[in-house]
Amino acid sequence: MDLSIVDLSPVPDGGTAADAYANTVETARQAERLGYRRVWAAEHHGMADRLAGTTPEVLLGRLAGATDEVRLGTGAMLLNHYNPFKAAETFGALDALAPGRIDAGLGRASNSPAVDRALGTKRRVQNPDEDHREKIEAVVNHLYDDYPTGHPYADIEIPRGDAAAPAPWVLGSDPSSAAIAGELGLRYCFAAFIRPANAVASLDAYREHFEPDALPGGPDEPTGMVAVNAVAAETDEAAARRRAVAEASFQRLARGEAGTTPDVEDAIAELGGVPDPTPETLDADEWPRAISGSPDTLAGLLDQLAERVGVDELMIQHVVPDHETALDSHARIAAGVGLDERA
Repeated sequence: MDLSIVDLSPVPDGGTAADAYANTVETARQAERLGYRRVWAAEHHGMADRLAGTTPEVLLGRLAGATDEVRLGTGAMLLNHYNPFKAAETFGALDALAPGRIDAGLGRASNSPAVDRALGTKRRVQNPDEDHREKIEAVVNHLYDDYPTGHPYADIEIPRGDAAAPAPWVLGSDPSSAAIAGELGLRYCFAAFIRPANAVASLDAYREHFEPDALPGGPDEPTGMVAVNAVAAETDEAAARRRAVAEASFQRLARGEAGTTPDVEDAIAELGGVPDPTPETLDADEWPRAISGSPDTLAGLLDQLAERVGVDELMIQHVVPDHETALDSHARIAAGVGLDERA
């Protein structure tokens, strides 16, 4: 099984965005060394005191110069904020900086009304799925120069490297995004850390609707990946303590406190105790929003989830109190799964 990482560039306590970006660079370098397949940078807006990952397209330029082999991508570029041609130009420029290593992860998300106004984003469109599909299709057509002769955009070119073009991915957390990915014949990544209950239905919808060769740059057969919230430690009990941070953060999010991260002790106090360790075997209909364990336990859990939805790659997302914990967890997960370290 392949593993990848999505990084949100959290701002450390008492730190700044500069510290957050430096940590993301270190995360990418470690991921490359440990054998992770890809590192994606996330896009969030209006939470700059907590999450510095607002412009993944800029951050990826820095990661391109800091790494040599690991694939780099957006998790996701939120197309409801952008013009498709400009998005394609961005991925083309990144491809020239890291030829053959760029994933064009495409998604959508709303922010607070004030943030959406500041971004010039319409909060409501008449047919949101149709609008999203059209934007994805336009990005891919620009990236692969696939507009037919006579089309107004047929002669517009974008900057590119001389290796394989950026690989388009559709990202989402519901069956409608999965169906769009399938109809366009593209790769699909499901965000199980957002809506785990939709995982099986979404991957089923993706395969049901998959149309090979619908657009250039797509795979010959359905290619899915699932992003899971997972944290590792030396023992199952120690990992459960680390998972308390994610569990408390989810509760805060439900109260409208988006992006806030308590330390371990505060999280345990908010939860009323340390969470139970994630069981080594999950029930058939059980998909926790966050999982934890020792390297061996977590490797088994990841295998179970991957098999349940029929994918060969999982992406690790986590909510942890500090950068050192993040690096330690990534290293333990890699060891448990048995990733091949790069020299």
